[in-house]
Amino acid sequence: MSEFDVTPRGNKPVTLKPKVFLIAVIVIAIIILVSSSFYVVDQTEEAVVLLFGKFNRVSSPGLHFKLPWIEKNYNVPTQIVQNMSFGFRTEQAGINTVYSRGDYPEESIMLTGDLNIVDVEWIIQYRIVDPKAWLFHVENRTKTIRDISQSIVNLLVGDRGILDVIGQERINIEIQGQDMMNELFSEYGLGITVTTVKLRNIVPPAGEVQDAFEDVNKAIQDINRLINEGQEQYNREIPKAQGQSAGIINEAQGYAAERVNEAEGDVARFLAVLKAYRTNEDITKTRLYIEMIEDVFGSGSATDLIDKNLENFIPLKTFQNQAQQGGVQ
Repeated sequence: MSEFDVTPRGNKPVTLKPKVFLIAVIVIAIIILVSSSFYVVDQTEEAVVLLFGKFNRVSSPGLHFKLPWIEKNYNVPTQIVQNMSFGFRTEQAGINTVYSRGDYPEESIMLTGDLNIVDVEWIIQYRIVDPKAWLFHVENRTKTIRDISQSIVNLLVGDRGILDVIGQERINIEIQGQDMMNELFSEYGLGITVTTVKLRNIVPPAGEVQDAFEDVNKAIQDINRLINEGQEQYNREIPKAQGQSAGIINEAQGYAAERVNEAEGDVARFLAVLKAYRTNEDITKTRLYIEMIEDVFGSGSATDLIDKNLENFIPLKTFQNQAQQGGVQ
């Protein structure tokens, strides 16, 4: 057979020569061979290459060559942090993320250490660190991750009272949960590491229990608010009182210093008078007597000096007036 009939075009059949047909087949085979001999690994991935179905190597990001048909590559997102939620699901991720609680009681309903029931929602974030282990060591990877995470969180919640789980122990549960998950994932050879465990929402089951706990939380918030208000009032009044106290103390210290200085001045004047008295007693006595008379009668406006028997009056008032006018004439 020297020619190949092809679909006729119009009234004339189109024939294809064997040489041209062979060339076309060879070109197509070469294209298929070349296209199956290279593969691309993204920047966020690593590729696991199998030779005859057996692990051969791990390829880094970039363009790589492989043997066509006998080597096969599987790209694994090793640089992407993946999320897994429990007790709810994410319907729409983004700036305004939309969550759906749905009905997942088998994941979120737990028993606390004080025999209370609590509804716990949480998220884990993990990253693939060993692409070979991720592909081949565990058959059902997603279920394994979920089961291990649930068992660990149930264990940690079951070791604590409900008030501790809702309140101050949240951070400890997250930290211990991350460490315990990484330890178990390493034992299972899952090839991942957990980067975050975040408790999203912890509430008692809906109904009377939840209403009671909401009342308790409101009471706790009121207590904290009153404590903060009291602390604010304390911070406002104590410095004010301390300032007033310091002012009174400074005033008293100033008064004490003034009195001490006055006393020291009086003592100095007394010593000076004593020294003058010892030097000349008569003159000093006379001067002291005159000064005493001036102090006693100098401030009076109408002073009359009489003798003890009321026999003679001394017109001291006249003397005072004359002294005020320039002396006695």
